[in-house]
Amino acid sequence: MDEHRAESWLELQELLFADTWNDRLGLFRSSFAYRGCEDADDDLRSGLLRLGGDVDLERQLMRAFRKYAASDAVPRDTAWDWLALGQHHGLPTRLLDWTYSPYVALHFATQRVSHFDRDGVVWSLDYVRAHDLLPDELRRRLEDEGANVFTTEQLAEAAPGLGDLEQLGDEPFALFVEPPSFDNRIVNQYALFSVVSRADVPLHAWMEEHAELVRRVVIPAALKWEVRDKLDQANVTERVLFPGLDGVSRWLTRYYRPRDAG
Repeated sequence: MDEHRAESWLELQELLFADTWNDRLGLFRSSFAYRGCEDADDDLRSGLLRLGGDVDLERQLMRAFRKYAASDAVPRDTAWDWLALGQHHGLPTRLLDWTYSPYVALHFATQRVSHFDRDGVVWSLDYVRAHDLLPDELRRRLEDEGANVFTTEQLAEAAPGLGDLEQLGDEPFALFVEPPSFDNRIVNQYALFSVVSRADVPLHAWMEEHAELVRRVVIPAALKWEVRDKLDQANVTERVLFPGLDGVSRWLTRYYRPRDAG
C-alpha cells in the first residue's frame, strides 16, 4: 500500500492533492475519497464489525432503528436510506464515513487534542477505479447515469435488501454511495459512505487485495498542532462541520483549551 509521511504542512498539501489533475477535463478534479483517523494504527472496521457483528445483528439493529425513528425520517423508504440515516446518527452499520474533501479528513484526524500524542493518518481511495471492479450490473447502472458514485436510490434498485448486495458478485466488492442531504452536516462535510458487499468483511481486507487504489498520508504527532491551527484559520472547524449550538460549543471548547492542558 502506498504510504507517505508528511514532515511539514507544505509537504502535507502536496501529498493530499497528488494525482488530482484530470487531463480530460483540464482541471483539478480528484477521484479520491478521503478518511481521516486520529490514530494511524486504527484499522477500517465498520461500527457493525466493532460490535463483532454480522448480518443477523445488522437486521436487528435496523429493525429497532426503524421502529423508534420517525416514519418520515428518510426521503425514500429504502433499506439503504435507513442505513445511511442510521450511520449519520451514530448507529453501528456496515458503512464507513468518507469525504470528498482532504481538509475535512484532516479535521477528523486532528479533532481531539487528547490524541495529539500519536500519529494520525488520512486515507485516500480512488472510487472511480474501485467502481471499475464492480459486478457488471452495478457498473452498468453507474455508466447509464453518467455517475461516479451511487445514490441510495440507485443502490436500492439493484439491491432492495441489504443482503441482496452480496448476491451480485462472487467475491466481496466495495462501492461508494452518497447519502441524501438529511441536514447541513452531511452537506458541509462533503460526505459519502463506503460499503462492502459482505457485512462481515472489513474494508481494509478488501484494500489489501487492491492496494494500488489506496494511499495513506501519515501526519506525525509533532505536526498535529500546526495542522489544527491552520485548519482553524481556514474555518474548517466543528462550528462549520456540525452546524448548530453543539458544534459551536465543541469548537469553542477545543479552540480555547490551553496547549499545555493535561
